[in-house]
Amino acid sequence: MCGRFYATRPPAALARLFSASGPTPNAAPRWNVAPTQDALVVRHNPESGTRHLDLLRWGLVPRWAKDLSIGSRLVNARAESLAEKPAFRDAYAKRRCIVPADGFYEWRTPEGDARKQPYAVALSSGEAMALAGLWEAWRGPDGAIVRSFTIVTTEANRKLAPLHARMPVVLAPGSWPLWLGETASADPASLLRPAPPDWFSAWPVPARVGNVKNDDPALVGRDPTAPPLPGLDDPAVAPP
Repeated sequence: MCGRFYATRPPAALARLFSASGPTPNAAPRWNVAPTQDALVVRHNPESGTRHLDLLRWGLVPRWAKDLSIGSRLVNARAESLAEKPAFRDAYAKRRCIVPADGFYEWRTPEGDARKQPYAVALSSGEAMALAGLWEAWRGPDGAIVRSFTIVTTEANRKLAPLHARMPVVLAPGSWPLWLGETASADPASLLRPAPPDWFSAWPVPARVGNVKNDDPALVGRDPTAPPLPGLDDPAVAPP
């Protein structure tokens, strides 16, 4: 799964990377994005044919929801059931998006230790991740519209499996148009697979990341007290 991530690149840099047009949101660097908080999302407008970068609430709120509370339970969407689940199927067909991230966090319980060890996962290249997402627009009783998103997950690749059985779907640049619905050249379901293991670096980080009130660059620094995990514990990727 993916219950926390970090996104620190300037919005203007993300707008250039994803060829987004229109006003660029004012968003500060975030080192500990948590569910129900706002994050930058890339969406395609089929009427104008352009991409836009917008701030949306993390935790999908379907149009039929009675209130916002359901969003805290829909921060992730399993790739295998997107087309069937009532909460996701309409968004999967019509409202796919990309969630830019510099990395995400996972927690692992070392053998013989009750304490969970958090790890940061990032691309070894240092480039931004493009996480597959879905978005929705929900109208509240007062008429206000809340736009929200979820991150799509798939089975973990062999490198990240020691951390968790699931991982976000990470999209290669060449697949962005298909996922955003800009082209119908293939079935978007073909993208719902684990990214190659050699794309990723992972390293243990301080337990402070578990507290959503903590949001600073030190959260992605290596935890020197954590025991090494062969095949996974790589040198930290420097934040951009």
